[in-house]
Amino acid sequence: MTEPADDATPAPTAASAAAEAARRRRLAEVFGDVLPETSPDDPHPTARDDRWYEENRPPHHGG
Repeated sequence: MTEPADDATPAPTAASAAAEAARRRRLAEVFGDVLPETSPDDPHPTARDDRWYEENRPPHHGG
C-alpha cells in the first residue's frame, strides 16, 4: 500500500464530515454566532417598487 504524497489532501469521508460538524457545533456553543447572517445595519428587504428608488436616486447617480 502506498502513502499519499505530502501535498495530497485525503478525500472527505462521512466520518470526517460528521467530525467537522461536531467541531463547528462546539465552537458555536463556546463563541456563539461570530458572524451572523445579517447585522443590525443591513437593509431590510421591502416591497418598494422601482418608482420609489427612481424618486429617491441621488443626483450624482444621473437620470
